[in-house]
Amino acid sequence: MFAKLAAEFVGTFWLVLGGCGSAVLAAAFPELGIGLAGVSLAFGLTVLTGAYSLGPISGGHFNPAVTVGLWAGGRFPASQILSYVVAQVAGAIVAAAVLYVIASGAPDFTVTKGFASNGYGEHSPGGYSMLASAVSEIVMTFMFLIVILGATHKRAPVGFAGLAIGLALTLIHLISIPVTNTSVNPARSTGPALFVGDWAVGQLWFFWVMPIIGAVLAGVVYKNVFEAEEVSPPPITGRTT
Repeated sequence: MFAKLAAEFVGTFWLVLGGCGSAVLAAAFPELGIGLAGVSLAFGLTVLTGAYSLGPISGGHFNPAVTVGLWAGGRFPASQILSYVVAQVAGAIVAAAVLYVIASGAPDFTVTKGFASNGYGEHSPGGYSMLASAVSEIVMTFMFLIVILGATHKRAPVGFAGLAIGLALTLIHLISIPVTNTSVNPARSTGPALFVGDWAVGQLWFFWVMPIIGAVLAGVVYKNVFEAEEVSPPPITGRTT
């Protein structure tokens, strides 16, 4: 169990440092900034690399919503949820601390710019409403879990789950960064918010509740619709006997 929790800690650390780090340090770097597409890719790459390197140890959740969603889908024991979530949040906080130390070395650094925190309403990058942000977080997390559950199913091609999951997270960020700065991960939201304080902490509850709702819905739907019975292969047509 210690190895599993250590893997979740390190994997979530890597996700927050790589994803949020790209947003804070490189997104708008003068002339050579990577932009929103680069940040989206960075988040996807952290999950992809983490899934292949640490997934064989812990399952590669790196996200409390994923852990809860896998439980709802019948893939994870309830007795381990709390331990996994604590390890994930701890990894996110340590990653945010490391990023803060690095970022504060720049002369014009200030957390008032957001420090990659998630927000809705006036703190949404595009000024999106609370309702729009809620729908975005629920739906994006729902689809993320559907991809995870499908890519790791026994019917899925072996060895490609990490690629599908990493690309799914990239796509999710490409869609929703303007809405909420994209959470779909309560641990990822918690780390930066603790350093920003103020509004970021005040809105943090939202980025726990909405992703978990989406994850639970996905787990229930996948378990009861797509795993309700074994899916038979489609008939072969165009062949004579």
